[in-house]
Amino acid sequence: MRQVIQIVRKSPADSPEASWCGIFPHRELEDDILAFIGTNASGRSQILKREAFVEIRNGQIPTKHERFTQILQDLDDAIRVVEPSVSTGALSNAHGDWYEWMLAIASWNVSAKHSALNVAIPLPNKTTLQLSSLYVQSLSEKIDDLRRKVEESSTVQLISSNPDFILIRRELADQLFGQITSYSQIDVGDLDTLNGLWSKLVGNCAFEDIVGYLSVKSSLRPDRRLQISHEGSLMKALYVHLQTREWIINPPGLRYYAMSTRVGAPDRESLKTVATHSITTVASIPEPAVDEVYEVDTLKIANKSFKEILA
Repeated sequence: MRQVIQIVRKSPADSPEASWCGIFPHRELEDDILAFIGTNASGRSQILKREAFVEIRNGQIPTKHERFTQILQDLDDAIRVVEPSVSTGALSNAHGDWYEWMLAIASWNVSAKHSALNVAIPLPNKTTLQLSSLYVQSLSEKIDDLRRKVEESSTVQLISSNPDFILIRRELADQLFGQITSYSQIDVGDLDTLNGLWSKLVGNCAFEDIVGYLSVKSSLRPDRRLQISHEGSLMKALYVHLQTREWIINPPGLRYYAMSTRVGAPDRESLKTVATHSITTVASIPEPAVDEVYEVDTLKIANKSFKEILA
């Protein structure tokens, strides 16, 4: 059972909590109870990522004047004031979720403001969701059939991690979620709602309802670039497989995008990998595994990028 450690901030100038107040001067000090550090099974300190994201910023969503990387740094600094023993690895792990949540809020608000845009929905990992289950039963069964035949006829398996977001047609989003309203503040319940939206998609996506996917990384490393390219290539191959099985002529195609706080020339070069299925026959034109890579470190750039991606 997870133990939650509650810390009460006090006001003496020479206390560690005073430096906390320096980071977040807008917060009240008296009777302010924090509960975002827990302990894991081995007894080590553990960041409660949702609570930290909400509590430290007092529910404030990113503003146009902030950089996402600075927000991540501020969250790190605040946590280390409360619990200095938290490891760099634990903070780096939290960055992925925090960055994803900032983008989820931004994309949702963009779709709320522009009713013609499609909608980006956060996805859980593959242990929670088998991606094929999002399709209607007739399509889901075809992917399951492909997976089974691959395993039966060889020693390999159809394995991939899930993308971070799925991009769905606005008509389906309106049908499943109703009117989309923007967030001006955020709490843990709101994060849970955003993170759970995918469950309404299960069994409800027709072939044309899934228009693309988005992979987001708070930072890019060589292994992460490979993961993004692999995901993009496989998602597009499955799309073409369904197109062939369903005899769909001239479909719009599946788009696959990537975002990170910083994207350098080596990153862009590595992500120009070709989608493998598109070079298996001379009848097809080679296409990229990743259609576009966006460097997104501010709300302004996030809004601009999502307007392009969701159009």
